[in-house]
Amino acid sequence: MRRKFTIVSLLLFVSCLAIVPMVFGQEGGHGEVVLDSTVKSAIAIACGFAIGIAAAGGGLGQGRAIASGLEGIARNPGAYGQIFTPLIVGLALIESLVIYAFVISIMLYMKL
Repeated sequence: MRRKFTIVSLLLFVSCLAIVPMVFGQEGGHGEVVLDSTVKSAIAIACGFAIGIAAAGGGLGQGRAIASGLEGIARNPGAYGQIFTPLIVGLALIESLVIYAFVISIMLYMKL
């Protein structure tokens, strides 16, 4: 229960930081949004939190996947071929989510 509360509160905090540019942005001459330094700082902090949370989640997911795969191989060494390939594919998919978070945060940061 406490873990769910922590995850929900972190997601709420990060989503509040993501809303800041939309709320405090000012419209410029040609319809573009002009951001002041407070909003730019909030976007930079949100980018940092996004990378940190993505890396932590990816690390935890990869650690659990590797632990489970090695436990399965240790219990049944003959199943190495059936466990290893899906394990590597799963690790690549977990890492791709972290890379997507990195790319999105870099795109946000470059908008400043």
